[in-house]
Amino acid sequence: MLMNQEQIKEVIPHREPFLLVDEVLEMEAGKSITALKHVREEEYYFQGHFPERKVMPGVLQVEALAQAGAVAILSREKFRGKLAFFGGIKNAKFRSQVTPGDTLRLHVEMEKLGSRAGTAKGTAVILPGAGEPVPEKPVIACQCEIMFVIG
Repeated sequence: MLMNQEQIKEVIPHREPFLLVDEVLEMEAGKSITALKHVREEEYYFQGHFPERKVMPGVLQVEALAQAGAVAILSREKFRGKLAFFGGIKNAKFRSQVTPGDTLRLHVEMEKLGSRAGTAKGTAVILPGAGEPVPEKPVIACQCEIMFVIG
């Protein structure tokens, strides 16, 4: 593990219950990041989405990708201490349901990074649980393009 949640909090301002990145596995500051989100039964949104069949909202999957991307961007020396805001979301696709007990591998690649804005592509993959076989193809939960503004 490259960063734990306490170290992540030193880079981005998000806090519980809205901090959606648990650990960073790999990162090239300003270029790419691979992080994890452990989806827990007690997450606040499962109280209403949906109590009888708990599913992580797609918008929060996109937010988790954006937070991971923000860690990568704001880890660059020139952006330390700044904030990364959504500028837009394009081509969001939700391919598999995310439920309690799942772990999402969040991978974000920067496409363009200027002095005040940029774009990135993100993919959230559901990792197999302990003792489960590794699927032949990754189980993609979400894919999207993210535009962001640094302020």
